[in-house]
Amino acid sequence: MNDSGLTSGKPTPEIATLTPRDQPQATRMAGLFSLGVTLIVLLVLALMASPPSALKTALNLPNVEFARIMAMIPHSIGFWAIFAAYYLAAPFTEWLIYYRLWHLPFSGMGALLRKMVSNELLLGYLGEVQFYAWARARLNMVAAPFGAIKDVTILSALTGNMATLAMLGFAWPLVSSGKLGMETELIFKSLGVVLVTSFVILLFRQRLFSLPRRQLVLVTLVHFARIFGIVGLAALMWHHILPDVPYALWLVLATLRMLVSRLPLIPNKDVVFAGLAVFLMGHDAEIADLMTMMAGLLLIAHVVVGTVFGAAELINSRKDGG
Repeated sequence: MNDSGLTSGKPTPEIATLTPRDQPQATRMAGLFSLGVTLIVLLVLALMASPPSALKTALNLPNVEFARIMAMIPHSIGFWAIFAAYYLAAPFTEWLIYYRLWHLPFSGMGALLRKMVSNELLLGYLGEVQFYAWARARLNMVAAPFGAIKDVTILSALTGNMATLAMLGFAWPLVSSGKLGMETELIFKSLGVVLVTSFVILLFRQRLFSLPRRQLVLVTLVHFARIFGIVGLAALMWHHILPDVPYALWLVLATLRMLVSRLPLIPNKDVVFAGLAVFLMGHDAEIADLMTMMAGLLLIAHVVVGTVFGAAELINSRKDGG
């Protein structure tokens, strides 16, 4: 029998099945919800589509000099290939996971890209709800997708917590020195939140997870590969722009950036990361311009991807009579 339990005609007991009675109505409601989130994303993108003023507001940098930032953007194919790999790393690894679980076709990348844009521009984890609605409405699945999406999302948080703890141990001499403007008490509180949430997940793992153990291990390994890959690609992008700085130093900075971004209870994370960058690199203006440029490129990528795949979803919905 296929491990996913979705193509053999007999669902696995780990994932709740859909009954014929409620499937049509649930499918219609799921399709409408997914379409509604897509419309909201397109509305947000339309409000952001008048650069440079809207871009300044979105980046929260009213005094940024765009001429200087634009001059910093590389024109080489190598940089844009790295940027594309960095941007697609998360949705592509998720597609690998769902291909293994559901035999999700590659066309499902569009739904995963919309999920990422929804999470980034609207609300964290709203994208997961939208993806569930899309899967429920679009995939002819024997089993309901909720269990698999839930497990993948929980494991993403758990692996992120474990990576945060590892990175914090690696960077502790620097973080505890007080030279970065991070209070030790606040760091310990954030560490406590990470530990407690991880402990709760592990404690109730038998009740939380639906997938078989072998699939859970596979999902965990893919999540770890994504984390390491994103850190390495970020460092490679920055090194491509400022090649005078050694790649190893960029790798340290990329690791610390992910650490700061994942620690809860830390206010003004951008300010903390800027302090880290200046402390390690000593290039105040260049580092600030680099991070501003990268934030702008990512925002523009979200606008383009969200518009293209959101419009495609609307067209498909009209064709299907949704």
